[in-house]
Amino acid sequence: MSETTDPTTAPSNEPAGADDLRATLARAVTDGRATPLLVALDFDGTLAPLQDDPQASRILPAGVDVLARLGGTDAVALALVSGRAMSDLHALAEVPAGTYLVGSHGAERARVTRYGLDRDVVQLTDEQSDRLATLGAQAAQVARGRDGVWVETKPTAVVVHTRLAEPDVAGPAEAEAITLGERLGSGVLHGKDVVEISVLRASKGEALTALRDELGAPVVLYAGDDVTDEHAFDALGDDDVTVKVGAGRTGARFRVDDPAAMVDVLADLADALGV
Repeated sequence: MSETTDPTTAPSNEPAGADDLRATLARAVTDGRATPLLVALDFDGTLAPLQDDPQASRILPAGVDVLARLGGTDAVALALVSGRAMSDLHALAEVPAGTYLVGSHGAERARVTRYGLDRDVVQLTDEQSDRLATLGAQAAQVARGRDGVWVETKPTAVVVHTRLAEPDVAGPAEAEAITLGERLGSGVLHGKDVVEISVLRASKGEALTALRDELGAPVVLYAGDDVTDEHAFDALGDDDVTVKVGAGRTGARFRVDDPAAMVDVLADLADALGV
């Protein structure tokens, strides 16, 4: 049975703003309870402004600098948690060695080294591989003849993108993709202008929980902009710091306006850590 993310189910209470976020992080750093602090961040829409062409996405230059600062201290464990395929995320993200990369909404994981990626290998069963091939073929039928709709194939999933489509084209395409996923997928994620159908059960929340347990991180800072990031917000506790980047209903504790504002908060965190 598949599981579909519904963006309308997130709580609607307005989160606190950037000033409260800065104060919370400063307290966590100064009282010493957050070591190591796991700083986990979505990529698109959180560190990199959204682009019509996904391959044009880049972390803001100031963000590259601040991630290098945060990655250079033992007080922080740094991670990017993205829906992108791992190879794509690694190619686009300019992050320091030691950074954990979580791709495909938690289905793929690696760590950046000076010599490349130290990857956890994803292995599909024969049945999952066959289902992925069938999903790819049928998703192509969803996109065929619809301007602005295209299909991406990942190691564990098929993604129907609608960012470039007009609303009257995007809506029916997304609805058909969701129906396809409920029939053939193990999980369906409906985010901003995208429907991802996976043959493995994975979520950003599960991946983030596993990483924090592995690292023994008492506090997690997680920031994301999309519906799929709500899984991560929900998986974290009351002492963790969850940040919604941009508008929209959310279960996060805090909100900032855009990637530039998120980078500013991270720079203040680096200053508080003295790095």
